[in-house]
Amino acid sequence: MQLLTHTQINAKVTRLAMEILERNTEESELYILGINRRGMELAHRLEQDLRRISQAPLHLWNLRMDPADPLAAGPELDHDVEELNGKPVLVVDDVANTGRTLFYALGALHRVLPSKIEVAVLVDRQHKNWPIYVTYSGMVLSTTLGDNIVVEFGEEDLAVLQ
Repeated sequence: MQLLTHTQINAKVTRLAMEILERNTEESELYILGINRRGMELAHRLEQDLRRISQAPLHLWNLRMDPADPLAAGPELDHDVEELNGKPVLVVDDVANTGRTLFYALGALHRVLPSKIEVAVLVDRQHKNWPIYVTYSGMVLSTTLGDNIVVEFGEEDLAVLQ
């Protein structure tokens, strides 16, 4: 079942970008960390919309990890984590389910002190077993634990499916 269409996803990303800008007007720059492929795709779309409405410098980084085995290699950033000292950080993923992926992704930041850390997701499933607060969400769903939510970022088609 399709929960969000291409048009709805684009509208939600634009709204998320506006919310992010509104809550970060005092910041001179923003570091955006996209988790794996789908989180990075959403982060890239947010960055594009933010660039249309703001002149502040934006830094888009990839945060790679294995959600199935987050302790195997640990989260890895594609830049020097020391650059994040004293900087605002936005961690982005496609879906927040139990909070486990986001919890372990934040481990990439344990050696630095950002000025703040916020989290943005397209879909927040509200099944948190881990101490994660989602700052920005495009859609909040109350689903059963057995439901599977998939965000598809294709060239032409975007969709959120259940």
